[in-house]
Amino acid sequence: MNQSDARPYVWMLCGSFAFAVMAVLAEYLTRKPDTFCDWQTVVVFRAALVTMFAAALAWQAGARLVWFRPWRLWVRSISGSCSMVGTFYAFGHLHAEDVVTLCNTFPLWVALLSWPLYSQAPGWKTMAAILVGIAGVVLVEQPHIEAGNLGVFAALAAALFTAIAMLGLHRLHDVDPRAVVVHFSAVATIFCFVAFLVTPRTQPLTRVFEFGVFLRLIGIGVSATIGQVFLTLAFGRGAPAKVSVVGLMQIVFVMVMCVWAFDRTVNTTALIGTGLVIAPTAWLLTRPKATSAVKPSPAHTLPPATPQPAPNRTPVSGSNSENTPLATPQLRP
Repeated sequence: MNQSDARPYVWMLCGSFAFAVMAVLAEYLTRKPDTFCDWQTVVVFRAALVTMFAAALAWQAGARLVWFRPWRLWVRSISGSCSMVGTFYAFGHLHAEDVVTLCNTFPLWVALLSWPLYSQAPGWKTMAAILVGIAGVVLVEQPHIEAGNLGVFAALAAALFTAIAMLGLHRLHDVDPRAVVVHFSAVATIFCFVAFLVTPRTQPLTRVFEFGVFLRLIGIGVSATIGQVFLTLAFGRGAPAKVSVVGLMQIVFVMVMCVWAFDRTVNTTALIGTGLVIAPTAWLLTRPKATSAVKPSPAHTLPPATPQPAPNRTPVSGSNSENTPLATPQLRP
C-alpha cells in the first residue's frame, strides 16, 4: 500500500461511525425508563441479522467457510459471543458512550493477558499505561460503581473477552476473514438466543412488530454489518496499529450522537476520564512489544544453520511485519 494512501483510515472512520450508530440505536431501544425492547431481544437481532448478511457476502465472494477446525476459531467465536452478550447487557444499564469507552479498554487486557499466555511481563511503562486507563475508568464510571450498577462490570468483562478473541485471531491468518465473521456470528446467535431464554425480560416480544422498533432493530443489524465490512477493509490495507488508533474515534462519535439524540450534557469529569482511557489505549495499540507474540525459549533455540535464500511467497492480505495479536482484523462484538 502506498504510504500516502489514506483510504484505510477513511474506511476505519466509516466503520467506527457505523458501529457508533449501532450503539446509539441499542441505547435508544433499551434505555430506561422508556424501554422499547429488552437487551436480550436486541442482541438476538444483532447477531442473527449479521449472520445472514455476512453469510450472503461470503457466498457472493466465494469464500470457503469453516466450522469445526481450527480449534482457535472456536476460542475466537466463543469469547466474542460472551463479549457481545456482556456489551448489550451493558447497553441496557448504561449510557452508550460509557459502554463504548469501557469496551475499548480491551488493549489494556491484551497487555495483561500477554503475561500469563506469552510469558511477557509488562514493563513499567505498560503498567503505568494500564494504571492510567484504570483511573480513567473510575472517573467515567464512579457514579455507576457507587450505585452497584452491574453494567459497568459487564462492559469490562466484554472488553476482557474481546482481548481473548483478539489473541485467538492472532493464530487465524490462514482462515478467510469472511469465514471468521460468519462462524463468530453464527455462534454468537446461539449464545444470544440462550441468554434470551434463560434471563428475565420485562418487555413483551410483540413490541418487535411496532414499525419504529422493527426499523431500528434492522438498523442495528445493517450498521453492524457495514461497520464490519469497513473494518475488515481497513485492516486488510492499512497499518494495523494506526488503523486501531483511528478506531477509537468511535468513542467520540458516540458522545456527539448521544448529545444530539438524547439531549445529554457532557460531564467534565467523564470527559477527563475518557481521555485517560483513550490515551494509554492508543499508546498500547502503537507499541508492538506490549502485545507481541511469544518468543522462543532458550531451551528450544536451534543451533546456527547455514543461511538459505528465503523462498518467494505471496504476502497474505492483512499481514504485517509486526507479528502482534492486534495486527489482524478486529471483529467487533
